[in-house]
Amino acid sequence: MARFVYQLAEITGNYFKQIVMYSETHPSRVFKFCPKCGSPEFKITGPRSFRCSNCSFEFYVNSAAAVAALIFNAEGKMLFTRRAVDPDKGKLDLPGGFVDPMESAERAVKRELKEELGVEVISLKYFCSFPNEYKYSGLSVFTTDLAFLTEIDKISEITPMDDISAIEYIYPEELNMEELPSVSMKNIVHEVIQFRKNDKKQA
Repeated sequence: MARFVYQLAEITGNYFKQIVMYSETHPSRVFKFCPKCGSPEFKITGPRSFRCSNCSFEFYVNSAAAVAALIFNAEGKMLFTRRAVDPDKGKLDLPGGFVDPMESAERAVKRELKEELGVEVISLKYFCSFPNEYKYSGLSVFTTDLAFLTEIDKISEITPMDDISAIEYIYPEELNMEELPSVSMKNIVHEVIQFRKNDKKQA
């Protein structure tokens, strides 16, 4: 099997990128047995595919959907959350999370904000998306992170809950990108900065 290593947060131009290659937590290095029949004859057949020669079960490594809410206060500062749990406990993040099976991305934003911040969504608009590698429990989960410009009710009454320890309002332009462990979140914030810059030019 070909052996590669992931390189995260490599900067190309002004964007961060991920070199998509096999890492120690890639499914090809973690999955040893067929999830259907339990046979060890569960072999790699392509860059993201497996096939069991015992029962003919085929498995593909696909991207999961996740959402992020872009929320701003009256000063134009952006809302960031502080992670209360691993991975990356103590680091900054954007409010959001995985899209549940058979759930729309828009519905996921509303659910996550209710669970994490205790607020209701008034309006939301798709903004951008970026790919990411999320490592959890020794396995790489590949995601497509969709960001939405989001307006919420009672912004002054936000209560950090679930896996969030605190919230912070920061001007995107002043954010220390090292505080954001996720490559996709870095790129989303960069896109916000570019959007705000272009918006000022047009004003």
